[in-house]
Amino acid sequence: MQHARFVSGEVFPQPISKVVCVGRNYAEHAKELNNPVPTTPILFIKPNSAVVPMAPEFALGGEGAEVHYEAELAILVGQRLSRATPEAARAAIAGLGLALDLTLRDVQSDLKSKGLPWEIAKSFDGACPLSDFVPYQGQDMTALEYRFYLNGELRQHGQTSDMLNPILPLIAHMSSHFTLLPGDVILTGTPKGVGRLHRTDALVFESNFGVQLQTRLSG
Repeated sequence: MQHARFVSGEVFPQPISKVVCVGRNYAEHAKELNNPVPTTPILFIKPNSAVVPMAPEFALGGEGAEVHYEAELAILVGQRLSRATPEAARAAIAGLGLALDLTLRDVQSDLKSKGLPWEIAKSFDGACPLSDFVPYQGQDMTALEYRFYLNGELRQHGQTSDMLNPILPLIAHMSSHFTLLPGDVILTGTPKGVGRLHRTDALVFESNFGVQLQTRLSG
């Protein structure tokens, strides 16, 4: 099973049992896809089998379908959480990282038009490239930001201050529906600027919390 790693090279001892994600957590992203802005968090899960290391390279996957990137702040859970308070959620954060919520956009659009679940479009093998994590050391969760560059062009700039659902209340809400286990990962939503990936693309990520990386697509 997949395990989260820290930038130091240390491997988190418990495996990732699941990745819990939130959709449309940035209003401008909802608008760019002509989706309504939600009033409560839209939650979905990616399985452990969707997780792959983001660097030094990763396969696009999706069996030739139109794969879109969604760059997101990732949270590594360090303690079991069930019906937690925001304060308990803070105490359970083990690390901060970055992830791509890869999406088969054409497949998702077709499923949504039929009122069907999104799993085929969101949870395929390799659908969650994940960076290494930096240890959480009490950083202000409302002041984190990251930038995603595709082929040298800035495509996404995520700021937690812009989130519809702030991170700590969001984690608490997730834990009221799904028990979060040590080693699990939370994806916190993507800002505007999503788009299609191609097999020749080069990707660069920067953040103000210590995760910086360059990667590319393989195969």
